[in-house]
Amino acid sequence: MNIAIIGLGLMGGSLALSLKRLDFVTSVVGSDHNEQHQKDAKRLNLVDTIVDFNETKNYDVIFLAIPVNGIIKVIQNLIGVNENTTIIDLGSTKEVIISSVPPALRKNFVAAHPMTGTENNGPHAAIEGLYENKVVVLCDLEDSGEHQAAIARKIFKALKMKKFFMKAKEHDRHAAFISHMPHAISYSLANTVMQQENKRNILALAAGGFRSMSRLAKSSPFMWEDVFKQNKSNILEAIEVFEHELASLKEGILNEDWEKVHKKMADGNKLYDIFD
Repeated sequence: MNIAIIGLGLMGGSLALSLKRLDFVTSVVGSDHNEQHQKDAKRLNLVDTIVDFNETKNYDVIFLAIPVNGIIKVIQNLIGVNENTTIIDLGSTKEVIISSVPPALRKNFVAAHPMTGTENNGPHAAIEGLYENKVVVLCDLEDSGEHQAAIARKIFKALKMKKFFMKAKEHDRHAAFISHMPHAISYSLANTVMQQENKRNILALAAGGFRSMSRLAKSSPFMWEDVFKQNKSNILEAIEVFEHELASLKEGILNEDWEKVHKKMADGNKLYDIFD
């Protein structure tokens, strides 16, 4: 199986490292519009070689590891691939992307969202094993071709990923609460602190709690602007629900209703009962 990866940042670079270990993968090539990313990916041996975008059409599997708006643009230029070619996108939104896939490519296309990543970006951020034991959500798989669905299942199984299946609309709402809204909060938290505190105080006092909560604020604004655009309604709903919850806690503190405050915190503790 010959695989091409379009986009050689954190997700694409990490994927390349993992794919190269699989015995049924013959070659892994990469394409990226950023020339520096191309040079770095080759120097770091993330891919076997760098190819022009148009050459990726000749590969058995094409992964789209680029920002969600970029996926929509690129997919339009893949018309004409072989009927057995499998195109897998790794975007964190799904409904808008799937609706933009040309009818001629719908059987070729598999909509996937690996629930993994870090706040870092670029080829240097690539991590071998990033996908291992993580969840991948496959959306509207029944609309993909049987061959393409089987190929996607085979690859993600070989990467030791846990597969979940759902509709794109359902995915986008869940992702807004679990992934997209936390990024919005992290950006806002970072801006709030920077507006109130000088750099010396931030460096002196910002320990584990603040660092953990603000870590996502390091994520690429270009990538997340696109996500916020594509999943606008769900993200707004998630933010409004969060604002209501925060206002309730604020009210308890304001009124010195410590029993209510304690209950809010105890209820929050229950989240980790799910993970444990």
